[in-house]
Amino acid sequence: MYPQLRIDLSKIRKNLDTVVSIAKQGGCSLMIVTKGFCADEHIVGEILKNDYVSYLADSRVQNLASYVDKAHMAGKETVLLRLPMLCEIEDVVRYADISQNSELETIRALDAEAAKQNKKHKVILMIDMGDLREGMFFQDEEAILKTCCEILKMEHVVLEGIGVNLSCYGAIIPKPDNLGGLCAIAEKIEKKFSIRLNIVSGGNSSSVYLIPKGELPAKINNLRLGESFILGNETAYSQRIPGTYNDAVTLRAQIIELKHKPSLPIGDVGVDAFGQVPSYEDRGWIDRAIFAVGKQDMNPDGLTPLNTKADVLGASSDHLIMDVTKENYKLGDTVDFSLDYGALLKLFTSAYIDREYI
Repeated sequence: MYPQLRIDLSKIRKNLDTVVSIAKQGGCSLMIVTKGFCADEHIVGEILKNDYVSYLADSRVQNLASYVDKAHMAGKETVLLRLPMLCEIEDVVRYADISQNSELETIRALDAEAAKQNKKHKVILMIDMGDLREGMFFQDEEAILKTCCEILKMEHVVLEGIGVNLSCYGAIIPKPDNLGGLCAIAEKIEKKFSIRLNIVSGGNSSSVYLIPKGELPAKINNLRLGESFILGNETAYSQRIPGTYNDAVTLRAQIIELKHKPSLPIGDVGVDAFGQVPSYEDRGWIDRAIFAVGKQDMNPDGLTPLNTKADVLGASSDHLIMDVTKENYKLGDTVDFSLDYGALLKLFTSAYIDREYI
């Protein structure tokens, strides 16, 4: 049935092999992030087969719960990427071996819950190096060291390392200077408390570009990769990674209406179904195809038709509209699309999209 995500597992394996090779070159362990494809069991299965991948990571505890047992059987640990909510502490300890944290109160709650479950729970203390999403602000080293001191006193929480997130909110690009600052903080923690941090996590797919250039600081020993694995993109400069596929996952949608109509709506323009005032290009009369997929399922700006003679015009909640004047489609035909990360994420999240494995 359509609409349908077409998932090429052979291309996914190739992408995984490529990012593993890059991580090895940089001396980094790998957390493969599963949230972009909502922990699809077949894709997770491919990750579990790879001996080099040490961790499976996700922002949603529910996704970790879906594969934690299989991960442990494969000798891998699970990581919660989004800071834990206080209301989910019990499940965090149950399903995540490691969680990223920045609030001491939350870490204390994890310690108490881990005691109840008779477990050790590892934490990565997040440091904000300027992107202004999560993390203790890098300039407040006194607070960072004080928090580490408190964590080291806990019986059931282990300070596994520190990490940084860049390029997601503030779009700050990872560079040798900001990642070097993270490394300097790691060294101060290790020196002050006479410990060794097992993980110094240098960010996500936006940090990958530094490895071939030889610019990833030596103390960075871990990366958290999602988009670079599933779509083959480094996200600092939106460049394809050599040796990867950007069409390991594609969307196939079916035409439900095909009409010759004007390209400009007729009448006074108000707001659309999402409260936005749309604008339109005057193309004259065109062949307009409507597909059975819409904004409830994906972001239309994130779709690129694999047949370049057809153009996406826009979408409503349940309908995608394209100019197919230069094509010879008929009712019931399908069109395939490559996806950006936003479209991929929504399509995997939607309950109305079928999946086909090829």
